[in-house]
Amino acid sequence: MRFQVAVSVVFIALALLVLPVCSAEEAMEMDTEMEMPFGGDADVEFAKSLWMAMDGYHDWHLTSAYYEGASPHGMFLRMYYNIVRINEMPYHVVVKDNLGGEGATLETVAGSPADYLMAVTVMVQREAGYDPDNNNWFWVKYGADGTVDMNDMGMAMAGRVAKGMDMGCIACHKKAAGADFLFVND
Repeated sequence: MRFQVAVSVVFIALALLVLPVCSAEEAMEMDTEMEMPFGGDADVEFAKSLWMAMDGYHDWHLTSAYYEGASPHGMFLRMYYNIVRINEMPYHVVVKDNLGGEGATLETVAGSPADYLMAVTVMVQREAGYDPDNNNWFWVKYGADGTVDMNDMGMAMAGRVAKGMDMGCIACHKKAAGADFLFVND
């Protein structure tokens, strides 16, 4: 038994000696080569195509009334649902207008929503295998002008946003009843 432990220790020590050592810059370069769960070029391109496919979403038939919201979405919200096509592929889309700002009340927002639109957050159910751990949902946050929003670290808020983190889109929506990631039908 002691021999096995000694051999293991020697093996680990030798492995540490022959492992390549890299600088902080090289480590950062290796990290950026790894696929991030969100914010990559493919995520941003899909988000841009999605925005174009959602053109006119304020006229979709399946629309909620304005209602009081909660952080991080906004003081008031309005939801929309439809199926859109991107490259001939149909996608189920849940859109949420995030409204607020100075003077925002339920009445003022309903009377002039464009004046209070702060962001648009969207969930899209992607094809099977996209993210099976999270029902294949794709998440994106747009500014009021339709540009993909960035987080504090400069990452685009598109894709598997905050996957594996304690806070963020997935962590919050995972708590929805029915394991569908949607609070609207809880």
